[in-house]
Amino acid sequence: MKLYNSIGPNPRVVRMFMAERGIDIPRQEVDLRGGENRREPYLKTNPFGQMPALECDDGMVVSEIIPICEYLDETTPGPSLIGANAAERAETRMWMRRIDLNILEPLANGFRFAEGLKLFQNRIRVIPQAAEDLKLTAQDWLTRLDGMMAGKAFICGSRFTLADILLFVFLDFGAGVGQPLNPDNKTIASWFEGMKRRPSATA
Repeated sequence: MKLYNSIGPNPRVVRMFMAERGIDIPRQEVDLRGGENRREPYLKTNPFGQMPALECDDGMVVSEIIPICEYLDETTPGPSLIGANAAERAETRMWMRRIDLNILEPLANGFRFAEGLKLFQNRIRVIPQAAEDLKLTAQDWLTRLDGMMAGKAFICGSRFTLADILLFVFLDFGAGVGQPLNPDNKTIASWFEGMKRRPSATA
């Protein structure tokens, strides 16, 4: 297998997941800032031009971070970060879907349409006038999640999962691009500090 890697929160999710699971595979760096992911030969690997991508031993290419992590989770030895049974997997996937739609996507697009506008304006359709509302949407949902996480060690209760990695990486990214954590969300703030102390957070 080979991981096409670059800067940005999406590849970091996969790297952190791999570090937690003890997975070590070759990486090929792709220059995201230089637009290498938007031209050949990378487009032959992933026609959508997104990062990262996982090239499997049989030549199949998996893109999108959740499918990449689930593929690695199922094909490598070690405890699952998705779930050991159907109920656990359903719970993890439910929370990943909620977090992705309601927090990660508005946070990321809030950046792309504002601070990251110069980088993205010639690559994707951007909506600068939506940036502030998207950022506020992410913050609103973070406040809701803060209440839901009260008394929990992790998003799925006592289980550390891919859902925690997803949220942590994007919140850490957001903090560096003008979308800091609201200190009033004390449960998430405490959880975030604990996540920062995990060795995998440096991946």
